[in-house]
Amino acid sequence: MPTSPIAVVTGAYRGLGLETCRQLAEKGYSVVLTARRGPEGRSAVEALEAQGLEVEFQPLDVLSEDSMRHLAAVIAQRQGRLDVLVNNAGIFPGPSPGSPGASVFDASLEVIRQGFETNTLAALRLCQLMIPLMKGRGRVVNVSSGMGQLSEMNGCCPGYRLSKTALNAVTRIFADELKGTGIKVNSVCPGWVRTDMGGDAAPLGVSEGVRGILWAATLPDDGPSGGFFRHGEPIPW
Repeated sequence: MPTSPIAVVTGAYRGLGLETCRQLAEKGYSVVLTARRGPEGRSAVEALEAQGLEVEFQPLDVLSEDSMRHLAAVIAQRQGRLDVLVNNAGIFPGPSPGSPGASVFDASLEVIRQGFETNTLAALRLCQLMIPLMKGRGRVVNVSSGMGQLSEMNGCCPGYRLSKTALNAVTRIFADELKGTGIKVNSVCPGWVRTDMGGDAAPLGVSEGVRGILWAATLPDDGPSGGFFRHGEPIPW
């Protein structure tokens, strides 16, 4: 069994997920990079391994119960435990801000369901399957968004906004039920980052966006749980 701490990152063949894998591996974690797209995931792992980092690929389709169960079984068999789960896999369903059809009045319920399935329910199910592997001590990072803040909720993009607000509720529920254990569950907004989802106009580079994710993934034993953070600082729900 590996002696290094074990981290699983979902949706990790590019962008924030890939950089999270890189930075965790640089800190000495044995990282399991997961992605639905096998060739891209394996290529990402090969690039990180070429840098001398300890990373392996496991396929994961967060919309498939069988795929999620298989990942949990592989981690249990090969690693024997889990120390960090980063629920990074996500989509921006429906039209982007400023586009025709982005209004809540035009929103398709099917598009909203797609947002919930990927951004909320998949993270919830992975928490159910993976937290028991932490054996009472670990870190869960749910990658959320300021667009899910009720305190600053605006119009537009309900498929994304609603799914991230609900993801924050998932964080709160698990954190409360895990009080008294060594497991910490937090939501993190990485900010507006230059990724395929964030676009070229975003002010933050990927490494800057990952800073808060890494902070939450490597919290000390006296760190917070059940909070919402951006760049390591609390923000309103």
